[in-house]
Amino acid sequence: MNHSFRIFDCALVAIATGEKAQNLRELRDMLKIAHPGCFYYHFWGGLLHPHFDDPEFQNDFAVWASHNLHDSKVSEQLSVIDPKLFPDIEDLRQEVVEIVEERLSESEHVPWVKTGQEFHFIRSQIVIFDTGVSYMNPKDFLDIIPGMSLGSVFFHFIDSRRRTPDKINDFSAWLAGFGDKYGSLIEHLDKIDPYFTTLHELREEINSVYHNYFKGGA
Repeated sequence: MNHSFRIFDCALVAIATGEKAQNLRELRDMLKIAHPGCFYYHFWGGLLHPHFDDPEFQNDFAVWASHNLHDSKVSEQLSVIDPKLFPDIEDLRQEVVEIVEERLSESEHVPWVKTGQEFHFIRSQIVIFDTGVSYMNPKDFLDIIPGMSLGSVFFHFIDSRRRTPDKINDFSAWLAGFGDKYGSLIEHLDKIDPYFTTLHELREEINSVYHNYFKGGA
């Protein structure tokens, strides 16, 4: 018998580290030693706490480089980083450091931001809530997904990549327990990009995949 899918909710608690950078060189130095939770927060935290005034940037490093440093080149390079493509936080850290170091090597001078506009390193602590709700039948999610909280979407489709051995979403990991029965559904779920989007849009896309799969009575 297959195990049930238990729904969890979550929130990201922001924890100030007291570390900050006033120019690109200081940012580079801090990136090398920053707590891994800082990268999680500054890349993924925006999904749970959207930057409504910066829709073109998905991570805080790119936002700061653009709006505070006014360095369009490095902000563009930082903005296209997709964290899900990196095996772990340390690989992601290295990518960010290399981009900043390359920009420093090209610059004749290092611009400073005004006091109050520094980049503040914040790390995240995830808080998980058990909703007490579980389901045995994948088809039940046709009615569940539209009303699923954004915290649950984040936990099961994004944070899961940090927790699962194969770095996949919890839906696919659970469905794999049914053998080959839901192979096509898993394939389509795995194609969803959870980063360059919003949690509202991500929930709609997951819902669409489920409906397209089951509409033929699968």
